[in-house]
Amino acid sequence: MRILTFYLTIFIFLTLLISCSRDMDLGLVDTNTTRETRNLYKNLMHIAPDAVLFGHQNTLAYGVHWRGDPNRSDVKDVTGSFPAVYGWDAHNILPATSTDPPGYEAQSNRLRNWIRDGYSRGGVITMSWHMWNPVTGRNFYDTTPAVYAILPGGDRHEYYRDQLDTLALFFNSLTAEPDGELIPVIFRPFHEHNGDWFWWCKAFTTEEDFITLWQFTIEYLRDEKNVHNLLYAISPDRSRIDLDNFREDFLWGYPGDEYVDIIGIDNYWDLGHPANKTPAPEQFGQFIRSLEYTVEIAREKNKLAALTEAGLEAIPDPVFWTETLLAGILANDITREISWVLVWRNANMETDRQNHYYAPYPGQVSAEDFIRFQEHPFVLFEDDVPDLYKR
Repeated sequence: MRILTFYLTIFIFLTLLISCSRDMDLGLVDTNTTRETRNLYKNLMHIAPDAVLFGHQNTLAYGVHWRGDPNRSDVKDVTGSFPAVYGWDAHNILPATSTDPPGYEAQSNRLRNWIRDGYSRGGVITMSWHMWNPVTGRNFYDTTPAVYAILPGGDRHEYYRDQLDTLALFFNSLTAEPDGELIPVIFRPFHEHNGDWFWWCKAFTTEEDFITLWQFTIEYLRDEKNVHNLLYAISPDRSRIDLDNFREDFLWGYPGDEYVDIIGIDNYWDLGHPANKTPAPEQFGQFIRSLEYTVEIAREKNKLAALTEAGLEAIPDPVFWTETLLAGILANDITREISWVLVWRNANMETDRQNHYYAPYPGQVSAEDFIRFQEHPFVLFEDDVPDLYKR
């Protein structure tokens, strides 16, 4: 009996060792990440060659003709299913200045509940961060240089730490019911950093300072605040990348493999952006190339690849979903490794902006094609996704 017990103990030990080794092989930024977060990453890696998840920003908060209705989304109104990926933004829980009016606690509670709703149905949560300019207190489009000021030693560094403290409390409050596990979040800070429209962009900081900011942010959340339910995605913008110089342009500001879990790209440029005057057939070819190059970098670094933002504003093309977006992702074995695509939000026309939407609503010109897109066997909406949080 003792010999049997001995060999059984050895077997269990070796099984655990192999399991740990497999987790270490993931090369995650956080080696102490939660089980559900590791499982999400592994399952997305497994699914990626055979399917792509569809996502939508702010999908539960409002739509083109509604706001605040429970259990509603323009995506669901059209297809009968919620998206598989839910995009949110950290600016909703962080006041721009200490003198901002109250209300952020209520916003945090709403956002927390929306995240719990999506997770409870098996959805994936991703969060960007349109942080207001920490030097001027104005919005994220204020391009007054500010990165240097929030680095260690900068005169706004303590302010930035306070922002991260609030963010850490929020991430650590994302517990699920009924078991209380922490909900995994794909965190995508300082997106489109190679552009010239946000204060953290390439045009307004040095590469060294940007890398220092990224590394400090991850280390502070992970090591100082014990946030262990995050995967970290980096996502430069396609419009500022020369396809013939893709790798060098894409990797500007890259903080190192040990600080990135997901290689993403934001691409509106090749999908009919009004500022892109390239003929549509050439744009389509460039869209495919951008996906190929992104996946190739992800492959090289053993990372997950994603189309982290994309879309066509107001979707005037009635077959955009199947003949452009999906056709590009299905172009070849390389492009098929894009794990998810997230389109931007549907602004409410009455209270927000006119004709600023990226998913159709009932009756919109591309709605029928969107249903065909949703029904394609390669595309996964929430109704189709397997359990992404178990082994």
